[in-house]
Amino acid sequence: MNTFSDLINSDKPVLVDFFATWCGPCKALAPILKDVKAELGDNVSIIKIDVDKNQGLAEQYQVRGVPTMLLFKNGKQLWRQSGVLSKNDLVNVIKPHAV
Repeated sequence: MNTFSDLINSDKPVLVDFFATWCGPCKALAPILKDVKAELGDNVSIIKIDVDKNQGLAEQYQVRGVPTMLLFKNGKQLWRQSGVLSKNDLVNVIKPHAV
C-alpha cells in the first residue's frame, strides 16, 4: 500500500480533501470533486482523508476545519483552501499544474 508521502510525491497534481463523515459541507463537496475528476481525468489524483481516522496526518498539515483541500505536486504543497469551492474554481487551481 502506498504511504501518504508516496501519493503526494507524484509528478501529477494530487488534490487531498481532508473531510469528516459528519460534516455537511464535506458531503456537498464530494460530487464537486467527482466532476473535477471527470473533467481532468488522469491529469489529477484526488485523495480523500478522513480526519477522524487520520488525526496524525490532519495535525501534521494543521487542518483545523473541514473540508480543507491541499494541492501537492512532487511532494510540494502548492495550494490550500478550506471550505467548499465550485468545480470551475477547483479546475482553475489544478489545471496550471496538470501537464
